[in-house]
Amino acid sequence: MSVDLGHYLIVGVLLFSIGLYVALAKRNAVGILMGIELMFNAVNLTLISFSRFVSPPTDVSGHVFVVFVITVSAAEAALALALAVVVYRNRETIDIDKINLMRW
Repeated sequence: MSVDLGHYLIVGVLLFSIGLYVALAKRNAVGILMGIELMFNAVNLTLISFSRFVSPPTDVSGHVFVVFVITVSAAEAALALALAVVVYRNRETIDIDKINLMRW
């Protein structure tokens, strides 16, 4: 049995679904960030698999796009974690439901 494009797409859909569930179900800011990162990784997996199976072997545009997505994802994670630390210092909680930034 060989692994083809369909197998990679199924794994990508499963990872994206798990990430979406985690991002929507968690109340903790760090848990939501983990779900978003899981969704980014699922998209990267599908991009690489399409680049491998659909385009010619000399075309690396899918790989380059994945590198850009990973860079944006790392910047998003660093910024979001920095904001979570600032909110925790001010509010002493990272529970999304308990954070009301309009009221001091």
